[in-house]
Amino acid sequence: MDIEAIYQRGFQARCDGRYAEAKVELTRVLSMDPRHVNARHQMALIQGFEGDFDGSLNSLAALSREVPGNLEVLYDLAMTEMMLGMYDEACAKFKKIISIDPSHSKAQQQLVYCP
Repeated sequence: MDIEAIYQRGFQARCDGRYAEAKVELTRVLSMDPRHVNARHQMALIQGFEGDFDGSLNSLAALSREVPGNLEVLYDLAMTEMMLGMYDEACAKFKKIISIDPSHSKAQQQLVYCP
């Protein structure tokens, strides 16, 4: 099975809330390609979904620094910050996303909560 098929299985398991299964598949992807951005992104999200909010925040922040042009990673980092009460930081990121991609509908929706 190719790496993207394994990733898709892990991604779907994460979307379905089957985090243990998702981690197994995503770990397989990362063993094949430790720099696989999407697998690392999903693993960071799972950290938060399982209650490790600080770990998720740190993982997303590190990934965002590595791939600054990835707006989905930046968006999820901003959402995590918003959930943790880091409103100024989150709003700055939503505004940055909109400045790069004015059609980013999810970031536009979040701007309603920003001054």
